[in-house]
Amino acid sequence: MKSIERRFNNITKKNPSWSSYICFAEATKEQNFSKQAIHRWFNKLVDKDDYARNEKRAILFHLDRITKRAEDDQK
Repeated sequence: MKSIERRFNNITKKNPSWSSYICFAEATKEQNFSKQAIHRWFNKLVDKDDYARNEKRAILFHLDRITKRAEDDQK
């Protein structure tokens, strides 16, 4: 089973200058994670200083979209 946390940690190690939000987005990109998993792990892994609180809903919506593969969006 693929793990958001494992993917996030690997990306963070390879790209130490990236923010936690960018690493999280890259870890979930086109991986078909559930909305629930994205939201749970976002709260655990992404540093709260990496995004504005009032933009959190829009950020989570964007992450939900990018986790889906391109062919899934066309259905």
